[in-house]
Amino acid sequence: PPWVDRQEWFRSDAAKLFSQVQNRDQIEYFSYVRTLPIIDILKKSGAPPTDYENFVSNNPDSEYFKKLHWATASDRFDTPMLFVDAWYDYGMVETLDLWNIAQKNSASKKSRDSQYIIIAPTTHCVYSNSDGSERWVVGERDMGTAGLDFIDIQDRWYDHWLKGVDNGITDMPRVQYFLMGKNEWRSSDVWPLANTSYKKFYLHSEGRANSRYGDGAISETAPAGEQPADEYVYDPATPVPSIGGQACCTGLDTGAGAYDQSNTEMRQDVLVYTSDVLEEGLNVTGPLEVVLYVSSSAKDTDFMAKLVDVYPDGRAFNVQEGALRMRYREGFSRDLRMKEGEVYEARLNLHATANYFGPGHRLRLEISSSSFPRFDRNLNTGGNNYDESEWVIAENSVHHSAAYPSHILLP
Repeated sequence: PPWVDRQEWFRSDAAKLFSQVQNRDQIEYFSYVRTLPIIDILKKSGAPPTDYENFVSNNPDSEYFKKLHWATASDRFDTPMLFVDAWYDYGMVETLDLWNIAQKNSASKKSRDSQYIIIAPTTHCVYSNSDGSERWVVGERDMGTAGLDFIDIQDRWYDHWLKGVDNGITDMPRVQYFLMGKNEWRSSDVWPLANTSYKKFYLHSEGRANSRYGDGAISETAPAGEQPADEYVYDPATPVPSIGGQACCTGLDTGAGAYDQSNTEMRQDVLVYTSDVLEEGLNVTGPLEVVLYVSSSAKDTDFMAKLVDVYPDGRAFNVQEGALRMRYREGFSRDLRMKEGEVYEARLNLHATANYFGPGHRLRLEISSSSFPRFDRNLNTGGNNYDESEWVIAENSVHHSAAYPSHILLP
């Protein structure tokens, strides 16, 4: 109210009792995640009303989501900005996109020249209180010493722009990113990096790429002639479990980060394609895309792809992953179905990474149709999915031949 002195109120005893956050016990929703239909998960858990039901029931291209956009490609900017994110955070590629948009759409040269970005190797916000001295173990993967004083960078950033202190903060590189595997900081003025070359690594097998003990291979050699497709059964009742990855706040012990995927790779519904041992190191830095040629017995199903760094001792650490619901294979504005046996092109966005696959390591690509609970299960019916309790088992195939050259495009 206008008659209340704000400064006086914030010093009062009443202010000490005020909280912006609900004071209630944590809702144990996770035990309900496997239940169907998914639209009822929070209701079953007893959680207070939220926007969850709208979130899961609206098409990604709907007006509901468009109204929630907090930045668009046409927005204008006139503010110096320092973007900070991490390779195992869920919104990293959006941060990179926004950094580029902020420069492209800056209203002044000062703003355009004052956009900076730092990408750590950690999970969500772990870098925030880092002074650079601690050792980063991200999930189970040792990334070495942090080496960058984020606290000092933040302090000097605000001192410079809010207090006018000439402290040299704008002399730092426009782009600073952590190259995992080398475990060192690299810098650039642009993203993607200048002079990046893109190489296709093709999938190969004799039709038995199921599990890490199958015959799946990946190489720069394009497939010639015919190769039998790899087939697997995707049953929504037994989805492939999510182990780490680019996530946040899931409640899982392995909710985010890099973890050994060896147990997941034992499954028959996971196709595993592995390169020969690398004689020389391979620096993969930039955007990633997987192009698959697929078919299914279902009207709609999902395909997941995971890039993995296989260490000399056999540990297989997830680097980046992506997913595609086949009904959206031509974009979110279209809602398509599949015809049984017909082969479709599926382009999976694996976002971006900076990972050095060292000598003695191997590249690996995992293909499946689920990663639960990071992604909701496709029930394969072709229906709404969010309000269904019955499912269909899908027989899915990945084709790789001269006619269907499935591959991953690496920078």
